[in-house]
Amino acid sequence: MIKILIADDETDLEILIRQKFRQKIREQQYEFVFAINGNDALKKLQLHPDIEIVLSDINMPEMDGLTLLSRLSESNPLVKTVMVSAYGDMDNIRKAMNRGAFDFVTKPVNFEDLELTMEKTIQHVTMIRETLKAIKENNILKMYVDENVLNFMESREFETSLLVNETVEASVAFIDICGFTAISESETPDYVVNLLNEYFDIMVKEIIQQKGIIDKFIGDAIMAVFKGPFHLDRTIDASLNIKNAIDKLPVVKGESRFKPRVSIGIESGEVVSGNIGSSTLRRLDYTVIGDRVNVAARLQSAAKVNQILISEENYLKINKSFVCNKIGEMSLKNKEMPVVVYEVIS
Repeated sequence: MIKILIADDETDLEILIRQKFRQKIREQQYEFVFAINGNDALKKLQLHPDIEIVLSDINMPEMDGLTLLSRLSESNPLVKTVMVSAYGDMDNIRKAMNRGAFDFVTKPVNFEDLELTMEKTIQHVTMIRETLKAIKENNILKMYVDENVLNFMESREFETSLLVNETVEASVAFIDICGFTAISESETPDYVVNLLNEYFDIMVKEIIQQKGIIDKFIGDAIMAVFKGPFHLDRTIDASLNIKNAIDKLPVVKGESRFKPRVSIGIESGEVVSGNIGSSTLRRLDYTVIGDRVNVAARLQSAAKVNQILISEENYLKINKSFVCNKIGEMSLKNKEMPVVVYEVIS
């Protein structure tokens, strides 16, 4: 709904406006507020800060339309004003335009012309509103997204990548904060959320340091994806750094006496990468799926406190670079055969 202020000392104009636009008023497309002069108009604007368009006469008592126009330019710069006046000479038109009028309509009012002018003004106001919204969203985005990512989002490569679903080689890590849900039973919600965010921040920094991608936050766990050269090595490096950093954190003060630790599952290989979600909800996640993702999740579920688990297949790829202990065979959900599992030590 568009809210429009009519400033005119001729009271019969209110009747004509209500008659002419009765259907759009009834359909709640327009809402009109009326003022008898400039002073009254400024008061109405304070009472109705969501007014977006002003139709103002020029010749009014107490405060004329040109003075009102100047005041609006100072105090309500986003409000667009259309001057409606019997004084249609070029001198008045130029004065109005120089003070910020969006358009000018002469009396006696041709309501067809007035309606077209209002529709044009509404389109302009809507465009401004959408632009401001986009700027606000962009500024919020800049608070949460790395500058390199923003530059990539503005590139042609990004536009193309949104449409591409592909099979890629990658490593996936599921990193869970062990036993964290128990804190919510004894601590306040604000404390729990702030603490979780503090832990996540430590984990994210280590993932980014190894050029990993935060695929998603799942409760008190993170799913991270690593692509490119030596992606499995970088995944393990990030995981070891996370385990050590979290393990050094102190016990939480309070009833819970919680000691933060993590359990991690890692799997590497071929995954499907693409935009996955619901177009109906307009909610799509650019993510990875496939058996390797499922195995990483199952390994994390099987991992104990401070354990990093990998499959034997991946152990054979990295055993010259990392110290590992053989855990043995494990039965993982949805896997027909047991999987031989190793723990990464250092």
